[in-house]
Amino acid sequence: MRFLFSLKNPIKPALCLSTLLSSTPAPPPHARLSLLRSHSGSFDSAPRSPISMAIPPLTAMSVAAVDSEVGLAERFWIKFRRESVLAPYAPFVLCLASGNLRIETFRHYIAQDVHFLRAFAQAYELAGECADDDDAKISISNLRKAVLEELKMHDSFVQEWGSDHGKEGTVNSATVKYTDFLLATASGKVEGVKGPGKLATPFERTKLAAYTLGAMTPCMRLYAFLGKELKALLDVHEGSHPYRKWIENYSSVSFQASAVQTEDLLDKLSVSLTGEELDIIEKLYHQAMKLEIEFFSAQPVVQPTVAPLTKEHNPVEDRLIIFSDFDLTCTVVDSSAILAEIAIVTAPKSDKIESENQLARMSSADLRNTWGLLSQQYTEEYEQCIESIMLPEKVDGLKYEALCKALEQLSDFEKRANDRVIESGVLKGLNFEDIKRAGERLILQDGCTAFFQKIVKNVNLTANVHLLSYCWCGDLIRSAFSSGDLHELNIHANEFTFKESISTGEIVKKVESPLDKLEAFKNISNDCSNDRKNLTVYIGDSVGDLLCLLEADIGIVIGSSSSLRRVGNQFGVSFVPLFPGLVKKQKDYVEGRFSSWKGLSGTLYTVSSWAEIHAFIFGC
Repeated sequence: MRFLFSLKNPIKPALCLSTLLSSTPAPPPHARLSLLRSHSGSFDSAPRSPISMAIPPLTAMSVAAVDSEVGLAERFWIKFRRESVLAPYAPFVLCLASGNLRIETFRHYIAQDVHFLRAFAQAYELAGECADDDDAKISISNLRKAVLEELKMHDSFVQEWGSDHGKEGTVNSATVKYTDFLLATASGKVEGVKGPGKLATPFERTKLAAYTLGAMTPCMRLYAFLGKELKALLDVHEGSHPYRKWIENYSSVSFQASAVQTEDLLDKLSVSLTGEELDIIEKLYHQAMKLEIEFFSAQPVVQPTVAPLTKEHNPVEDRLIIFSDFDLTCTVVDSSAILAEIAIVTAPKSDKIESENQLARMSSADLRNTWGLLSQQYTEEYEQCIESIMLPEKVDGLKYEALCKALEQLSDFEKRANDRVIESGVLKGLNFEDIKRAGERLILQDGCTAFFQKIVKNVNLTANVHLLSYCWCGDLIRSAFSSGDLHELNIHANEFTFKESISTGEIVKKVESPLDKLEAFKNISNDCSNDRKNLTVYIGDSVGDLLCLLEADIGIVIGSSSSLRRVGNQFGVSFVPLFPGLVKKQKDYVEGRFSSWKGLSGTLYTVSSWAEIHAFIFGC
């Protein structure tokens, strides 16, 4: 059971029903959950707001929804941050960060980047010719000079490694796609735009300059982002890192300033544009970002790499088993909040007399009060339970047996809490069709559905997917994934019992606790046939997932549950951000110290989004 509700200021039932139960479009997310305060199974000292949990990630929102005081370039960077997250996981970037990228690959990259930079310099020149404002012309001229200096740096790379970018082979297709796109944009080959020679007014020229900057800005920001990310991983005592010069250049104050200057210029050139014209810039920005990621992904890395995980997958010999939690791992809001809302808004009013053939239900007012009491009791006792299982002192190294023993107490608590919910009758009388419609409209984390679709639709991948959840109603989970045509997922959750499509209030108990999840995980793993080598990945967010996260060959924590980290740290679990963890693995891989992924290592990898998980397992 994972819930925390605040029911002092309910919204109108009609609003809830129009959101969850009808076929009409859903109102804004914050309206949906102002009735309820949902909470994960891991108790945090500051419970998560229902508003923040109901709002979908920025990548699913319009730019207009972002703070209007934020500049256009920054708003685009935020909106399309999924692509920026993918870039570090490209094998080229991963190997470069680790310092063991093969020199021939770096030489090839430099040769490609020279073509890239020449196109950049030409695009700046064309944009400068279009800019009507003198200050803008000066800024563009300075940015073009910075690109020419960057080309000189590449010449120094050529001298240092004895390569000649003129002899490093032909330009690859990814480089051509970006440079052609960039120069076409700068030449006015954008829908509804005249060529530079036909631009009659200053406004038309400024508009084309803005479009050109829209196609250049994401590249500058992405390189600045990668420079800072990789610089943070440089060991100050590791003076021999062969690509330190490259990393320090793109993390330098001067390059970071150039990236900001490009963004400021885009903001300035776009001030007078219409909404339709800003939409064109957004499309150009997004396209440029995708082409830049493709550029990094296209670099020919022939050495062994730890990512993508499926790179060396042999469907005849290997099986990938993906396990995932559901509530707040896949979803934006906990499922118990949805079930509670359905129960309350469909409950009879206190003055309404039910017919004899209906299940006896408490009124909506009584139901709201009962949910509030259950929620308060759960929260208070959960906090007490977490406090009681903590060791007196933090330990060094994983103490797995002690952790299992401690989580027995949490398991007992969760089962008692579920019993109270059943005995209260609050789950009685829910209509199956209401549950199904609510599930179909349940907001999932950005990228979650696409990740599972990638698995089940990949014919070259031998993989099984299992969701292990405390959710009271497995039908809600199945409905949540049905819109993504994900019927192949194996759902392991509790189930409502129904009488003529109406819930009786009873629950078929299958997965109620951390120990139940662990038992299901082990049974599934053991039941897999021995004709293949199995690799298990578990994705979760709370204390209830901790044992499975540790047992899996690779445990991935999504989100930032403070209670999960607190309990884990106390029992010797290490939490490592995924990308830095992969860089370390990559160093060991090529240096001959690499050992295959294995469970109970005591290390869990943390991510901020499903995009990172997707990039790690499948690539960009």
